[in-house]
Amino acid sequence: MANLSKAEVDDVREVFEVFDFWDGCDGMVDASRVPDLLRCTGLNPTNACCLRNGALTAAGEVQYTFEEFLSVYQAIKYESLPPLKDQFMQVFRSYDRESQGILTVAQIRHILGTFGERLNEEETDRVLKQLGYQHGIVKYEEFIDCILEETTESAFSGY
Repeated sequence: MANLSKAEVDDVREVFEVFDFWDGCDGMVDASRVPDLLRCTGLNPTNACCLRNGALTAAGEVQYTFEEFLSVYQAIKYESLPPLKDQFMQVFRSYDRESQGILTVAQIRHILGTFGERLNEEETDRVLKQLGYQHGIVKYEEFIDCILEETTESAFSGY
């Protein structure tokens, strides 16, 4: 495929084959598994991005061959990138009235439940607990770094 190295195609094929194994070894992967498959390749698309590019919410509707999935992978890889640190910082700074680089956990909760792919209360609690931010004041740049690092690491967990 254009713009993809042979090594990258091989890496994507390896992940596809693992999912194919779980789905019956027929050379096809259910389209409902596309978001998980993409995240295992190291991409971090939003659910909305996955839906726009062929991931379906109902299992069993569409099956992808490797070549079909590779087209989806490439489209999502080169689609506009998810929010980067600077974009996160801009949102968090808008709540930092004193420009001190800190916010309360309550403010962080509000941001996580309001912007982007909104987290519900349970998801927010899980994120804050996992990162050790349950009470008090948060240095939001450190928080953002932890979130971005955790997101990158979780894309490869289990492999």
